[in-house]
Amino acid sequence: MSFIKYDKIKNLINTEKSNQASQLNKYNFKVESSCCKKEVSSLIKKLFNVDVEMVNIINSKSKVKRFKGKEGNTKAFKKAIVTLKEGQSINLGL
Repeated sequence: MSFIKYDKIKNLINTEKSNQASQLNKYNFKVESSCCKKEVSSLIKKLFNVDVEMVNIINSKSKVKRFKGKEGNTKAFKKAIVTLKEGQSINLGL
């Protein structure tokens, strides 16, 4: 029996730019760093019952930031941009 790890998709990225992209059937998700395109595609299909046309993956590196004079690093993360087939959308309740 194979188990599906739904926790590999961490959360939806909700910014002004990503909201504009959702009008073009593109949705942005933060995913686990071990995910590949095929995994993301199959998880989105099973979670939201939609047809995925294409998945693009971006690795964001950590950045050095200063806070109250002390240096630290932001966390690195992996972002997946999922394009759905024409006429389909994900109801996020926003």
